[in-house]
Amino acid sequence: MRHTLSVLVENRFGVLARIAGMFSGRGFNIDTLNSGPTHDPAISHITIVVRGDDAVLEQVIKQLDKLVDVIRIEDFRDGEYVDRELVLLRVSATKETRAEIVQLCDIFRAKVVDIQPTNLVIELTGHDAKITKFLKMLTPFGILDLARTGKVAMVRTE
Repeated sequence: MRHTLSVLVENRFGVLARIAGMFSGRGFNIDTLNSGPTHDPAISHITIVVRGDDAVLEQVIKQLDKLVDVIRIEDFRDGEYVDRELVLLRVSATKETRAEIVQLCDIFRAKVVDIQPTNLVIELTGHDAKITKFLKMLTPFGILDLARTGKVAMVRTE
C-alpha cells in the first residue's frame, strides 16, 4: 500500500539528508520524495510516498517526528488531498509518427516543449495513473529519456 506524507521542516542545511538517512537506516523504502520551499522562507515542504502496511507507516511517522527539524507531519488519506506529478520525456519521432504522437499528447493534455528532427520532448502533469497510461501509449514509439518529479500534494480544506 502506498502512503503519502506531507512533512513541514525547518529550511536548514542537511535536513533532507537526515530524513533520507533515517529512512535508509531503518530499512524503509522511499517510493518518491519531493522537496521545495513554501511561502515562508524558513520552512520547506517535503512530500514522501512510502510503500508498506499501516505498521510501517506508523513507524515512519514516529521516526520522522523524532527529528529535531521536523515541524509537522500529515498522513494524506485518499480523497483528502490534491496531488500532481510532472514528467518530461524524450520520445523518438519520425515524419511518419510525429502526428500520431502529437494526437496522443492532445488526448492526454500533454504539451510538446521541444521539437528536434528525430525526437520530441513532452511535458505532462497529472496523477500517477494518467502518467503511467501515457507512458504505456508512447512506449512503442521509443522513449529515449525520462524525468519524473515524484508526487507533490496539498491537503483539501473547506
